[in-house]
Amino acid sequence: MNIEKAKTLREVATGESRCVLKVGGEGALRQRILDMGLTKGAEVTVRKVAPLGDPIEVSVRGYELSLRKAEAACIYIG
Repeated sequence: MNIEKAKTLREVATGESRCVLKVGGEGALRQRILDMGLTKGAEVTVRKVAPLGDPIEVSVRGYELSLRKAEAACIYIG
């Protein structure tokens, strides 16, 4: 799949499960996302989205994680 046309985690609806294709971003932000377990091939389920869209709660590798919209926009899913 072409990464430029791929959705980001920010665009996934509540309840949907998707697989991580690529983690974008730079430096400390990218490393933080990878350290949280959001690596290529990981399955991510969007659990909840706050009323204003920030933060997003996801389930990955058996635990819940809250992400800011900016962080979720760096995670490409398929």
